[in-house]
Amino acid sequence: MDLETPASPGQWLPAETLATACRLTHWITENAKSTRAFLKRVNGIAPLAVPLQEQHITELPRAAHKKGDHAPETAGDAIARALLAPALLGHDVGLVSEAGMPAIADPGSSIVRAAHALGLQVIPLTGPVSLMLALSASGLNGQNFAFVGYVPQEPGERARRLRELEDLALKTGQTQMFIETPYRNTSLLQALLQTLHPHTRLAVCGALTLPQQASRSALVSEWKRDQRLKERLPLDAPCVFLLGR
Repeated sequence: MDLETPASPGQWLPAETLATACRLTHWITENAKSTRAFLKRVNGIAPLAVPLQEQHITELPRAAHKKGDHAPETAGDAIARALLAPALLGHDVGLVSEAGMPAIADPGSSIVRAAHALGLQVIPLTGPVSLMLALSASGLNGQNFAFVGYVPQEPGERARRLRELEDLALKTGQTQMFIETPYRNTSLLQALLQTLHPHTRLAVCGALTLPQQASRSALVSEWKRDQRLKERLPLDAPCVFLLGR
């Protein structure tokens, strides 16, 4: 589920997902405050199974936010299993991330892994996922693509990594996708234009599902020549960057 879109959840979540959110009473989330705000909006569409103050909302450990939780570790798996205790007692448990979909560019994979280990049924719920929306809007290869997370912040390391990704994309045809913290989006775009070859295609898709959303896709040479490509591009919002042939 995506908590970041301020509009009514009915505008961006399918009816089945909303119905599930209404009936759940136990949650694992990145941020309890934003989850409560999300449930309050859901309650404006259909009544929750129990009042908001009676919802059981448990936050993921901070380490899962900062370091990710994709690497199997005994301690991390033990924590994940403990968080799923309500499920072992018969309660359905919802896993929520701040934006996008849990376990895809967001924490949550350790919870899913633990659920499988405990023999629990795992049911993904559909909603807007910025990575897939960006790929669809980019005009780049959607048959062969990779999401590589964040690129380095240090200029030299960042340039080397961007050249590495570009070389992979041009040689194999595999679209390379990555993200950045919003306040670094402008510097990343500048680095991309300074580093990439003129004939490489670069796409930037920002604020997807929000009113100010915009997607731009052009050759690097065109980005440099036409400043209009940057106009109204919401670089102060979450963006997805894509490069390829």
